[in-house]
Amino acid sequence: MRTATLGPAERTAALAAMAERELDVLVVGAGVVGAGTVLDAATRGLSTGLVEARDWASGTSSRSSKLIHGGLRYLEMLDFALVREALKERGLLLERLAPHLVKPVPFLYPLQHKGWERLYAGSGVALYDAMSVSSGHGRGLPVHRHLSRRHALRVAPALKKDALVGALQYYDAQMDDARFVTELVRTAASYGAQVANRARVIGFLREGERVVGALVQDVEGGKEYEVRAKQVVNATGVWTDDTQGLIGERGQFHVRASKGIHLVVPKDRIHSSTGLILRTEKSVLFVIPWGRHWIIGTTDTDWDLDKAHPAASSADIDYLLEHVNSVLNTPLTRDDVQGVYAGLRPLLAGESDATSKLSREHTVAHPAPGLVVVAGGKYTTYRVMAKDAVDEAVHGLDQRVAACVTEDTPLLGAEGYKALWNARARIAARTGLHVVRVEHLLNRYGSMTEEILELILADPTLGEPLPAADDYLRAEIVYAASHEGARHLDDVLTRRTRISIETFDRGTRSARLCAELMAPVLGWDEGQIDREVEHYEKRVEAERESQRQPDDLTADAARLGAPDIVPI
Repeated sequence: MRTATLGPAERTAALAAMAERELDVLVVGAGVVGAGTVLDAATRGLSTGLVEARDWASGTSSRSSKLIHGGLRYLEMLDFALVREALKERGLLLERLAPHLVKPVPFLYPLQHKGWERLYAGSGVALYDAMSVSSGHGRGLPVHRHLSRRHALRVAPALKKDALVGALQYYDAQMDDARFVTELVRTAASYGAQVANRARVIGFLREGERVVGALVQDVEGGKEYEVRAKQVVNATGVWTDDTQGLIGERGQFHVRASKGIHLVVPKDRIHSSTGLILRTEKSVLFVIPWGRHWIIGTTDTDWDLDKAHPAASSADIDYLLEHVNSVLNTPLTRDDVQGVYAGLRPLLAGESDATSKLSREHTVAHPAPGLVVVAGGKYTTYRVMAKDAVDEAVHGLDQRVAACVTEDTPLLGAEGYKALWNARARIAARTGLHVVRVEHLLNRYGSMTEEILELILADPTLGEPLPAADDYLRAEIVYAASHEGARHLDDVLTRRTRISIETFDRGTRSARLCAELMAPVLGWDEGQIDREVEHYEKRVEAERESQRQPDDLTADAARLGAPDIVPI
């Protein structure tokens, strides 16, 4: 199977191809559900298109807790079906679909009460493991274990002695959520899907009451395309109601946005060899290993302001610091925080006012002939949501369509990954890169690492790390623009890499060099390089200012002080 190159020429060609002839399925929205839907449709042999108003995963799907998990807390809500489904998907991703991107991660759950809590929590975690194994795809993870307080403190010395009487340790999995979506899109393109980001749906095409396609605007150039399709799938997450409004249909359900914020701190600020999961009065708090960092999150509050750029307020940051510091020997301060990011969960509106009680189940509906809507759910179960959406769309197609095959369709980079991992020392010797660099590349690109190495072979300077973000090689910046659809500096610093949250300067010191590396691929002149850098610096300053504000309203106003897109 060929790998898909998503450079500027391919994007232009994809928009033209979508407008040329009627598609079987057009998917609107390139978060994880939309990307999964276009892959599902393409691998059933359907002619398929995908359009995204901004960048792959630029909304919710790049701002999650970066976990692939069954949802241990949903067991307490007795939502066994959701947990069983998610655990099966976790196993598939770890073992078959994306072993290069999805990795096991241990969590320690401190016990604060003797006797009953160990029995209660231990029974829940034992059931979690049993459901994982019974799914047929959970044998790759270690089972949970019970720890004494002394043993728990050896594993996580950062914890206060009086914060626990013992602990449980169990395993889940994690990934880079934005990178995962990018690989979904590229995989779909490799199976023939036409995909374009920075392409906004500004209206739907109608024949009578039937939806027969969409009017798509190239956000970069302004040109409009009529993209006709037998079925259109609305997979726009927290924008679902807005997208439905384009056809004057409010739909059969509503999606509410719940804001979750995360802090990123350096690894040395919390002395632990395991992640942590802590109870709060409202939900749970995770401390998640993330390379040379920890991710701490999350909050769960209603949000009805700007959806494109949800803002973290000073109160949000204080909430997380207060709760994590309640169990740490050495408290974290604002000065320890390298990065902050906020995302919106798309929750199906329910009867309760508390967003943590709203449904994480997903719903698929056919509100008008030719239009399918999929909403709700959680990141881990994206593949099931995509399958259900395509199954619903197939009902409106006047043809026989193959069944879903994504359970057996690895993402790009998965095939051959384990063999390359075993050969990583030889690859390092052959290329002159340190073996740690090769491991970094393999865990981001899998077997497509060879494409990065070809760039370095052609220009050895691309094998050098970025001076102000030395986890990343210069070649990765070029590759993001030439192969992964990155159109702007923000796409690279925020989503193709995580420099925006992994450095104290939030990527401003890397901005100009990255823009200069992208420029030849995207045809930028010096003026455009300057505009890209200026835009990114303004974005960072607006985010910093929003994080100094006391509440959502003032934080939102501050974040909106930076423009949204750089004109070309």
